[in-house]
Amino acid sequence: MSKQIPFILLLCMAGPALGNACDEILALDIDTVSIISAAEVPAGDYQIPESELKVKLAAHCSVNVILAPSADSHIEMALWMPSTNWNGKFLALGNGGWAGSISYDAMASGLQQGYAVASNDTGHKQYTAAFAVGHPEKLVDFGYRSMHEMAVHSKTIIRSYYQRAPALSYYEGCSTGGRQGLMEAQRFPEDFDAIIAGAPVNNMFNVSAAQMHSMVSILSDQSLYLPPDKVQLLHNAVLAACESVDGINDGFLNNPLACKFDPQTLQCSATVTTACLTSRQVESVRQVYAPTKLSSGEEVYPGHAPGFELGWRMLEKGAVPSTLQSDTFKYIAHEDPNWQWQSFDLETDTRLALARAADVSSIDPDLSEFKARGGKLLIYHGWNDPGPSPYNSINYYTSVQNTLGGDQSDWLRMFMMPGMGHCRGGVGPDQADFLDAIDNWREGGIAPDRIEATRIRNGKADMTRPLCPYPQVAVWNGKGSPDASENHVCEVQ
Repeated sequence: MSKQIPFILLLCMAGPALGNACDEILALDIDTVSIISAAEVPAGDYQIPESELKVKLAAHCSVNVILAPSADSHIEMALWMPSTNWNGKFLALGNGGWAGSISYDAMASGLQQGYAVASNDTGHKQYTAAFAVGHPEKLVDFGYRSMHEMAVHSKTIIRSYYQRAPALSYYEGCSTGGRQGLMEAQRFPEDFDAIIAGAPVNNMFNVSAAQMHSMVSILSDQSLYLPPDKVQLLHNAVLAACESVDGINDGFLNNPLACKFDPQTLQCSATVTTACLTSRQVESVRQVYAPTKLSSGEEVYPGHAPGFELGWRMLEKGAVPSTLQSDTFKYIAHEDPNWQWQSFDLETDTRLALARAADVSSIDPDLSEFKARGGKLLIYHGWNDPGPSPYNSINYYTSVQNTLGGDQSDWLRMFMMPGMGHCRGGVGPDQADFLDAIDNWREGGIAPDRIEATRIRNGKADMTRPLCPYPQVAVWNGKGSPDASENHVCEVQ
């Protein structure tokens, strides 16, 4: 979408010709910050570290920094600033899982769009929570401090290079990155002017507890296990029962909230065959759709939405839970590398993890300060997400609405993505330009009433659909191809 470029950004686009040379950044003296390198990188091919991906990048000033806000902090950060044609804005990128690495691929995309971009490793290496044992300051860095420190010091370096501060500062991240984005809006509302939070794991230890409980329950009682053919049977039954609500047979549910599927309809009447579920398997299905609760009735985490079944994380006998789930209890709750997942207890371990590191959760619904300074928040989530539940995002969105009172759509919008899995992938359109949408909103004042999403198959777009601001959903008008976005309207059903 084309926009008139403000005069201040025209000045910024002149790039460092009006500012300092890249290597002059090495002379900056910033408390708790060590600038390791600063060098101009010519335009050309760039190999993404620890990846087979190679991209073309514009010429830029590449800065590598170590942030040490505490005596036990070692946060590695990268900042890339366009040598020319800077759009005048700063973009911070989030992480995934337990982090431990810089998001260079996301940085490359942001740089290609003219942003000064930054990412950090949250203060540790490797995709594990082992860093937290005996290092409470590192857990603080992972929880919230690394992103804030990066935002503050990136702006200082950007100002030095261009001789002007960024006109606007944006944040974008999914999963753990979504949690980081909400954390920024809650704790540091002055850091960013607009935030994109995808599939936020904003109560990370709660979802770990729910997933561990499900996995351990099935590993302990294989009568609850559904083999792949039974999972496919279940998924087909869900679509058969609920796709008619959409009016389109496209292989996914447009509005899972309207689906009233009862797994009891699949229970074997007598003989167990491949075309039915045992009573225990039916119970397993009921559990995965239902919220996980403590014996007191307190909800730990909501269940999954119908339609997600092919991504159900069930473990067959002999398998073990992944580190994404078990590390919460091994390294955070018990601080014991020798802790065994077989001893997991939903009641005690959930409470212990939350007590040890409550600051990692970003569940505060009071975003009044972020709102007051003109901040824009865009949340998105895939309906078929097998990890963090889309209901969890709906719950948080609703809690913000309730806390601040009434309609908040002038600064807060959420977009549910039919058929999409976790952050990307799945059977539905999973690619959308949220950054352009939020830039148009924050800078241009144009609120996103619909965002176009695309599905790519064999290198070509074979489906487009509008994403609608929740609680609206995309409804086919019955004319033309249902695979074309222009044949859908956004409505509340």
